[in-house]
Amino acid sequence: MNLQDAIAVVTGASRGIGRAIAIALAQEGAHVACVARSSEAKPAKLSGTIEETVRQVQALGRRSLACSCDVTKDEEVDAMARRTLAEFGRIDILVNNAGVSFPAAFSDTPMKRWDLVMNVNLRGAVLCTKAFLPQMMEQSSGRIINISSYLAEAFLPGMLSYSVSKIALERLSQGLALELQPHGIAVNALRIEMFIASEGWTHLNPNVDYSTWEKPEAAAEAVVWLAGRKRTYSGHIITIGEVRRKMRGDQI
Repeated sequence: MNLQDAIAVVTGASRGIGRAIAIALAQEGAHVACVARSSEAKPAKLSGTIEETVRQVQALGRRSLACSCDVTKDEEVDAMARRTLAEFGRIDILVNNAGVSFPAAFSDTPMKRWDLVMNVNLRGAVLCTKAFLPQMMEQSSGRIINISSYLAEAFLPGMLSYSVSKIALERLSQGLALELQPHGIAVNALRIEMFIASEGWTHLNPNVDYSTWEKPEAAAEAVVWLAGRKRTYSGHIITIGEVRRKMRGDQI
């Protein structure tokens, strides 16, 4: 897929991996709708807003749209999709990147926190996919990329809710790939297996030495590669390392 003038939607685009993905897609020629809760009107504790990301995309000569949206709320997701389609007329790439975690032992995790992790990481991806799917099916084309984690399979103390949400997201990706292949829509999951020093992680863990950690651009590079595959490349759960190896040699 040629990304020149493609229309992309990236959730969780106000900072970190989401912002890096939005900018990387724009560098390849895509126009980008940047979706997140953190806006200049409603800033979060962490630095970064969708407007800042939009300005960076526009600086690359691409069109961009700031969409303040809580991906767990049906009405906000629907409004975001309507606004995006009204602005751009189509959607070619949906990156479900928005995610949260609540590190705690299962016995110490309140249900409202468990539900929040599931709602953002899994339900948010479902809502966004459902919102844009009719347009993709009408076009008979589209790429859906869900951002997963090595914790979908690995176990880390205190991260059970996050792990459960990510393994479910991967299963969703595989099931959708089979269902949507006749419509020309590819669905894949990027499993981030590397330590990435995003703003959120470094804010919560300020005393860690990040000198050997990857930057968010590592994930963005892999997303761009996935977005450019043929529509028959679907149903894969692939890591950043695997993408890099394919970029070095394998042809798909």
